[in-house]
Amino acid sequence: MAAAEPSPRRVGFVGAGRMAGAIAQGLIRAGKVEAQHILASAPTDRNLCHFQALGCRTTHSNQEVLQSCLLVIFATKPHVLPAVLAEVAPVVTTEHILVSVAAGVSLSTLEELLPPNTRVLRVLPNLPCVVQEGAIVMARGRHVGSSETKLLQHLLEACGRCEEVPEAYVDIHTGLSGSGVAFALAEGAVKMGMPSSLAHRIAAQTLLGTAKMLLHEGQHPAQLRSDVCTPGGTTIYGLHALEQGGLRAATMSAVEAATCRAKELSRK
Repeated sequence: MAAAEPSPRRVGFVGAGRMAGAIAQGLIRAGKVEAQHILASAPTDRNLCHFQALGCRTTHSNQEVLQSCLLVIFATKPHVLPAVLAEVAPVVTTEHILVSVAAGVSLSTLEELLPPNTRVLRVLPNLPCVVQEGAIVMARGRHVGSSETKLLQHLLEACGRCEEVPEAYVDIHTGLSGSGVAFALAEGAVKMGMPSSLAHRIAAQTLLGTAKMLLHEGQHPAQLRSDVCTPGGTTIYGLHALEQGGLRAATMSAVEAATCRAKELSRK
């Protein structure tokens, strides 16, 4: 049976893990792509069942995804990606737009592993894409024009905030928001006697609400801090304790360490 004619309305996923599922779910919920126009591949049915539950088509053939879809998102583990690209390279054309979400795999590496003039982009989403509140950055390869970039950005905005950046910033984004969304705010409330589930809900909502205020109002975080710091009040006492504990320096060091590790991975 011949493969279906590729269509720009179709989006393919090679790899069907949690991030791939989050992106697919966002596209469907926002009405950007119909579920029946999404085709996902994976070696087993373990992850494909999530795509099937969304109403998407699935396959065990990576090449079938390329033969059916012009826009394909590669969501495999970084160490698996080179072998997957070698497998699909024979069916890649200059009409394809190929997107990698694999951390640490550079655009130059992707272009080396694929046929000449292949249009390739790197995208780094983070876990809040699952709830359509992701922070996503994208970098374009040498053969990608502004129209392809705008198309992808339009689609990915279904999953959160998406911005085009120079590739050097992608590794920094890994350190800033891609390496575990973890905060200890709730643990302090638990220590003081609040139930854990309630503490975590309030902490998460506080972070989400604060972030939305900063984005919508365009304020600098220092201004927001000043707005809530009543002289002699509870907030300034809490901030003093954070400074004594070196939170700012420790947080900066965490971002730096994760960024450096991402750069190490991209050189391997």
